[in-house]
Amino acid sequence: MPHKLNLASLRISALVGMGRHPLSGRERRAPTDARAVELGLRLAPQALEVLHVGDPQHPGLNSYAGMGLATLRVLSQSEDADAVPALVDYLREQSRDIILTGMQAERGESSGMLPYLLAEQLGCPVVTGITEIRGVADGVAEVLQAQPRGQRRLLKVTLPFVASVDLAAAPPRQYAYGVARRVKIEVLPVSEPVLDQVRADWQASPAKPRPKRLKVIKAKTAAERFKAATVRSQNESGKVMRDESIEAKAQAVFELLLEEGVLR
Repeated sequence: MPHKLNLASLRISALVGMGRHPLSGRERRAPTDARAVELGLRLAPQALEVLHVGDPQHPGLNSYAGMGLATLRVLSQSEDADAVPALVDYLREQSRDIILTGMQAERGESSGMLPYLLAEQLGCPVVTGITEIRGVADGVAEVLQAQPRGQRRLLKVTLPFVASVDLAAAPPRQYAYGVARRVKIEVLPVSEPVLDQVRADWQASPAKPRPKRLKVIKAKTAAERFKAATVRSQNESGKVMRDESIEAKAQAVFELLLEEGVLR
């Protein structure tokens, strides 16, 4: 029989960042980061540490604090500093068993590379797109990984590991203002912040709106998609020839073939 680990003895870190609503631009909690916190709270609330890198005075931290946290830790450094070196130094010193992240940030680079970079430098496995941690026994955790069309895959991964949480995971609990006011924010200064040189060389500009599609073809099969792509619409430039002479009809066919590039 496998020996189940006491979940209260686990050391779990959920890494959170600030989100931004794609339409209004309003500050909010990042959807998958909040799901990572929710997963940790459901698994072992007493063993969970919520960690943020950035400004400890950022008002967006309240959206995480209001989920029922007693403490929220912040590695304090400026926005132009790279978060990965600070996280690696802290997590290596603290020796966490499970490190939970979101799938992709809504600000900054938004590359989705954070869990991979952390796992590479910490020398531990990484699992992407999980929805649940079903249990931990003998230093091995059973996790459910999201698959297309609502399917799930059961995986076993050894501790410690890094896992990114999918949008298919349980939604985060509602924000409570009173709970957020009572949270304790522990500020941990970063001794030697590393400048994010790649980001410093960027030139940011407002995104251009995408052009609207003029025609939406609802095709279910490959044959229907091929037909929709090849059949010429009757609303396009064309004419019906019934009473014209054979020579006129042949000339029209010849001109059409030239227009379509069949003849050169």
